[in-house]
Amino acid sequence: MSDLEARLAALEARLQLLEDEREIAALISSYGPLVDDGADADVAALWLDDGVYEVDAYLMDGAAAVAEMVRSAPHQGLIAGGCAHFQGPSHVQVDGDSAVAVGYSLLIAHRATESGSPRFAVARATANHWALQRVSGTWRVQRRTSRLIDGQAAAHELVAGPLKA
Repeated sequence: MSDLEARLAALEARLQLLEDEREIAALISSYGPLVDDGADADVAALWLDDGVYEVDAYLMDGAAAVAEMVRSAPHQGLIAGGCAHFQGPSHVQVDGDSAVAVGYSLLIAHRATESGSPRFAVARATANHWALQRVSGTWRVQRRTSRLIDGQAAAHELVAGPLKA
């Protein structure tokens, strides 16, 4: 391989990495608007059919279970009351057709006040670990693990572990 060919191959690899990171960031950031809209099929489509979403002790096994959560009465109640699932920036590590992303998210909920003026409060702060897989050229969630940030070590280990050398 010539020097030019090697440089071109290295440049293509760097570009692919940037495209992968961008696609993964877009997937993660799309979760909030979709789940807040109640778009159960679109939210489920972010996951592999056999993907897992684990929130503390609540396990959704499969994309269909994720869709069911979006349709559930508790989630529909959040939507009706006004909420925003905000996904903060994620640190993404790509390894071929697999990737890991870690970061934080906030559930912001509308709260009525006596004066009637709108007020929003953070209802939940969560550490997130996303395991992703590229299938047929598209990144999908293999497993999302979320832990409430409540002072327990599990939440911090979930996000800091992949960042440590």
